[in-house]
Amino acid sequence: MKILVINAGSSSVKYQLFDMTNEKVMAKGLCDRIGIPGGNFKHTVPEKDLTYKKEIQIENHSHAIRLIVDALVNKEHGVIASMSEIDAVGHRVLHGGEKFSGSVLVDDNVVEAVKECSELGPLHNPHNLTGIFACEEIMGKIPQVAVFDTGFHQTMPDYAYLYALPYEYYEKYKIRRYGFHGTSHRYVSMRTAQLLGKDPKDLKIVTCHLGNGSSVAAVDGGKCLDTSMGLTPLEGIMMGTRCGSIDPAIIPLLMQKEGLDAKQIDEVMNKKSGILGITGGVTSDNRDIEKGAAEGNKRYQLIENMLCHQLVKLIGGYAAAMGGVDAVVFTGGIGENNPHYRTRIADKLAFLGAEIDEEKNNTRGVEVDLSQNPEQTKLHLMVVPTNEELMIAKDTMEIVSGK
Repeated sequence: MKILVINAGSSSVKYQLFDMTNEKVMAKGLCDRIGIPGGNFKHTVPEKDLTYKKEIQIENHSHAIRLIVDALVNKEHGVIASMSEIDAVGHRVLHGGEKFSGSVLVDDNVVEAVKECSELGPLHNPHNLTGIFACEEIMGKIPQVAVFDTGFHQTMPDYAYLYALPYEYYEKYKIRRYGFHGTSHRYVSMRTAQLLGKDPKDLKIVTCHLGNGSSVAAVDGGKCLDTSMGLTPLEGIMMGTRCGSIDPAIIPLLMQKEGLDAKQIDEVMNKKSGILGITGGVTSDNRDIEKGAAEGNKRYQLIENMLCHQLVKLIGGYAAAMGGVDAVVFTGGIGENNPHYRTRIADKLAFLGAEIDEEKNNTRGVEVDLSQNPEQTKLHLMVVPTNEELMIAKDTMEIVSGK
């Protein structure tokens, strides 16, 4: 079975085509700057080490899907003979609210439900739907599956997802913690269990998805008990441009002091804060922070201290909430590629039995158990590169095949 995975944003469409007989990526690429000047298209065939690039004005998402299909069947850089070889399409959809605890086959009712959840995910859900509509227009009645970022976190108990606001706000507006990066947390926790040779039901895992957007999850027995992101992806630890959790009273104070309206303060918290804010608007890239901190930049060292402190608090808190922890897993651009952070976290978690092997830790982007003695350690420290696209493809295959 061949599955096309689509991640549609406001001005881009990322894609991967999987051959699910061996779970290999046949082709992948990106349509960028859709509907705006300077559009470009990139298509890669990993097995042939082949990349095709084209600067082109991409009018809309339907045009983008057409470019993708044409590239996949192209005689020179294509990987399939015709579009009919694609058995189904899996879509990343940000917000499923309380309506979806798992992935679903797209039909009219699902489309309406995703539209209703757009109030909770206004920056993503409408564009995710646009990708679904574009595929239907170009590819006909091919089965499509929606895989929700929030789905994995729907196992959280009410005492973990509710905020201490008047209960009527939850009843009227469904204001609660939803969590995000769910597909990543699910994949990483499942893969960790496989690597340890354990049943997920027998493990207590803290998964740390660390990148430009970061979230941490407590996965107890294969199910999410709690997670750091909330109603929106703004809550939790500091991120590239997002402030993470702050005293709510800061918001009206800044609005008054700076003369900001609701839209402006939202932009400050989402787009001008986090790493970018602490550097004074210089950078939001953690690679710059890592380099600058090593060279003695005090502000960049402060960012590293803040990130590690916040992360340790979450891991320790989740370990307490689960009544123990068997593994702490690092994933995402920062988690997979920053040995320095992993060392600092391990040092702070020594009281839980963490012992890091620095030779193993001197690696980036590969699966590894960082523990000095994996057979005897009380706490496994793992690096597991995330693969959300493969998770989406697996869900799509399972639903379409009726397994």
